Amino acid sequence: MNAPTPSPARLRVVTREIAHVDDLLQYGDPADPLVWTRGGAWLVGVGRALTLTAHGAEVAGLAARWREVAAAAQVDDHVGVPGSGLVAFGALPFDAESAATAVLTVPLLTIGHRDGLTWATWVLPDAGAPDPEAPQTIGYGPHWSAAVGPGALTPDGYQDAVRQGLAAISAGEVSKVVLARDLVGTVPGHADLRRLVRSLASAYPDTWVYAVDGLIGASPETLVTVSGGQVTARVLAGTVARGANPDADRDAALALATSAKDLAEHGYAVRSLVDALTPHTSALAAAEQPFTLSLPNVWHLATDVEATTAAGTSALDLVGVLHPTAAVAGTPTDAAIAAIRRIEPFDRGRYAGPVGWVDGHGDGEWAIALRGAQFDLAGADPDGIRFTAHAGAGIVAGSDPEAEMLETRVKFRPIVDALA
Repeated sequence: MNAPTPSPARLRVVTREIAHVDDLLQYGDPADPLVWTRGGAWLVGVGRALTLTAHGAEVAGLAARWREVAAAAQVDDHVGVPGSGLVAFGALPFDAESAATAVLTVPLLTIGHRDGLTWATWVLPDAGAPDPEAPQTIGYGPHWSAAVGPGALTPDGYQDAVRQGLAAISAGEVSKVVLARDLVGTVPGHADLRRLVRSLASAYPDTWVYAVDGLIGASPETLVTVSGGQVTARVLAGTVARGANPDADRDAALALATSAKDLAEHGYAVRSLVDALTPHTSALAAAEQPFTLSLPNVWHLATDVEATTAAGTSALDLVGVLHPTAAVAGTPTDAAIAAIRRIEPFDRGRYAGPVGWVDGHGDGEWAIALRGAQFDLAGADPDGIRFTAHAGAGIVAGSDPEAEMLETRVKFRPIVDALA
């Protein structure tokens, strides 16, 4: 059971190095894992010491609320690496008009590993509390599989949605609009959701694998990272499936790298990010041409962006500035969001919204919540836990409805394969 939410002014944070642990995920909650991992670095949260929530226009105030929590906390951190000390895991909705809740959660306990160091961070309710006990592991539950089926937008319905997007482009409403479709399903009510996290982390180690408040996935797209004033971001826009053999794979990558349609889509996304970052950073640099990024199931066009930000600017501040990017919404942003609301027959919730973590200094790592599913943990019962998964494609002039539908099928593969 989660602890009562303490006053932020009374939080005491204690971080200590601990012995190496082969499997940090075994400390997580089987029913509601709290995880952030990529490339061998892990953060695994247990329990809830403090949860900040927001809806609608209130989401923009989360950065200021987090500053108040961080300023009031008493932090005793003997490790001093990214992810140690006071940390909150977060997931935010895609659309300010979404019914989904934005959440920032400070775990009671966080186990972390990075650069050869393993540590534990305990958040205690007040300065008089005793030092914490050693963290305890939880054995994995049995393997399970999910039932998955079509959602509100079938493959044929999605092609109709793409045609509506193309009509909006032809009318001059937008230059690009990203449209998604959905899958729905259930997993057993007793399912150990850490097994889904483990499957994604094993199959896609170069992505951001996340689990926050029932939102679980493996995103290839960095929204923004901030560390000591250095800012990095990665734009992914333009996708093709991997080839069935080495020759076909090389041909697929070359076709993507030379596709006028995909290069145009990518260009919109890069310009969107650079324009948003420019007022808040200096020494901003982005490559003139994208590179092809290989993942186990797809090739992406990718561009890395680097910059320096002023002291006091947190990762959450930049999340608010950058989201939604043209890579997941379109351009112009406001018109693209309006088109998405009109065309898509569902609320995206946290799909394509920011997911990640922020520490007491304002540093953090945030991705775009892609290649995942939202589990309805509040509605869980022994008969099954419902979930919804989304995948989208960027629609520009010249997009082919059937090809865009097939692209979403490829993007569904990581989460669907892991659920199976």
